[in-house]
Amino acid sequence: MYKITLKIDGMSCPMCESHLNDIVRREFKIKQVKSSHKRGDMVIVADDKLDRSELERAVGSVGYKLLSYECTPYEKSGLFARFKR
Repeated sequence: MYKITLKIDGMSCPMCESHLNDIVRREFKIKQVKSSHKRGDMVIVADDKLDRSELERAVGSVGYKLLSYECTPYEKSGLFARFKR
């Protein structure tokens, strides 16, 4: 799994977060997405790496600008994370 962190320009309220989360859920196969207009970022957890140019297109389609993209391996943490299936 991968954690993809995006810096996004143009978010100013919780509704902006919702619009971005909806478009990412609709266009990509992901496990989780969370956005913050206060920090200007979006964090996505997905099984596979997501293409930066496709994310840029999706974010741009709803009026925002992708400023940066970072993709790192992701492992669950917490009490039950050590119990692998």
